[in-house]
Amino acid sequence: MGFDRYFTDDHELIRRTARQWVAAEILPNVDEWEEAGTFPRDLYRRAAEIGILGVGYPAEYGGSPGDLFMQVVAWEEIARSGSGGLGASLGSLHIALPPILKFGTDEQKERFLPSVLSGERIAALAVTEPGGGSDVAGLSTTAVRYGDEYLVNGAKTFITSGCRADQYTVAVRTGGEGHSGISLLVIEAETPGFSRSEPLKKMGWWASDTAELFFDDCRVPRANLIGPENMGFIAIMENFQKERLQMSIVANITAELALQACLAYVTEREAFGRPLAGFQVLRHKLVDMATKVEVSREYTYRVAARMAEGEDQVTEVSMAKIFSTEASDFVTHEAVQIFGGYGYMREYLVERLYRDNRILSIGGGTTEIMKEIVAKRIL
Repeated sequence: MGFDRYFTDDHELIRRTARQWVAAEILPNVDEWEEAGTFPRDLYRRAAEIGILGVGYPAEYGGSPGDLFMQVVAWEEIARSGSGGLGASLGSLHIALPPILKFGTDEQKERFLPSVLSGERIAALAVTEPGGGSDVAGLSTTAVRYGDEYLVNGAKTFITSGCRADQYTVAVRTGGEGHSGISLLVIEAETPGFSRSEPLKKMGWWASDTAELFFDDCRVPRANLIGPENMGFIAIMENFQKERLQMSIVANITAELALQACLAYVTEREAFGRPLAGFQVLRHKLVDMATKVEVSREYTYRVAARMAEGEDQVTEVSMAKIFSTEASDFVTHEAVQIFGGYGYMREYLVERLYRDNRILSIGGGTTEIMKEIVAKRIL
């Protein structure tokens, strides 16, 4: 519907490649992986081989160069697998690697990027703490300098890819209180003193390995410090903008999948001797759902286009996340209602979409935090 102003033939080529790969490698197995709570590690490598895993990253590090909308296309098609957890874990590199790519040294980029972009290693971001939630400036995991090392102590929680990541981009406190004392360190899984929990049991995103991380006198080389000491908060905040865009894209696809399922269902299912599509109350529900999907998608694309041009979109991407997740809340709720009892059954996609959707207004910054960001900008 007029989205050609955002997507070129090159974008659509990536879309077709990703869609075919999802259809061949993910959709036949996704229900089994959801029930198992995991998916094969080899999927990272196979995604890398076709250029989907590292889309948007420099070729010199093994990526597939492209603009922001190349990444949008990849995010959308993986989200169309219907498994939010798989998409979250497979895409955890997109929140773990950007700080290294932008603020890291050449040596760090050579050391930490190629093996992840090839699918050999898994990267995760570790910011959230058990007692902190959205209060990034209040994090308490400490990194005390001893010669050429940092001694790291503390814990992180709700970490996507936390169970099997090989390297973590970790927010630590190297200075005083508040945002000015925060740094980023890359901590590798084999570091003595590092441990992680078993997979956390969640309402949704079942296929995602989410974990708590523990740092007990972890000795991390100073060479793993990303950017200047005590300047990590800036990198974290910048990183959040891309994550919030990604969450908005996923919310829109989640809502779109739920709407599509309903459009098919109301033409097949009958009640009182006629198709559900014949009932005005349901037709009007579907109109409301379709309207929210369309408006949210268009606004999100517009924000992405401005981000791609280098414009400051802190306010707008926060608005996009608020609107898209509220739209997805509405659409997935109505989808379950339209399906009735079947919408409550695990073998129906709308049931999973409803569960997976719930995290989208929490992860990457809650709706409440988004509103505070917008309020500070407009008042």
